[in-house]
Amino acid sequence: QVQLVESGGGLVQTGGSLRLSCVASESIFTINGMGWYRQAPGRQRELIASITSGGSTNYIDFVKGRFTISRDNAKSTLYLQMNMLKPEDTARYYCNVHPYGLLIDGYEYWGQGTQVTVSS
Repeated sequence: QVQLVESGGGLVQTGGSLRLSCVASESIFTINGMGWYRQAPGRQRELIASITSGGSTNYIDFVKGRFTISRDNAKSTLYLQMNMLKPEDTARYYCNVHPYGLLIDGYEYWGQGTQVTVSS
């Protein structure tokens, strides 16, 4: 069974923090890198942070120093700790396999995501 279930989003004021979680299928989680993506209205979905199976991480410049990606292989769970949130961080956040992606019957598979809204 393929599973990508995000949670932890919410409404936070500028400067606040949130911790996102992503529960994935063990069969795809333990041997693959993972990434967090986000999509805001009028913008395409983009990768913002990734972590390899060995724990090496990468971030886009806009979130570097504020966000931390981590993984717990025993629980097949991916995390994103977000600090110093800005209104520009408002978006729906998704997890997925990285860099391979996840395909079901030839189509990209994405979970429902979790909404993050940062107010001023």
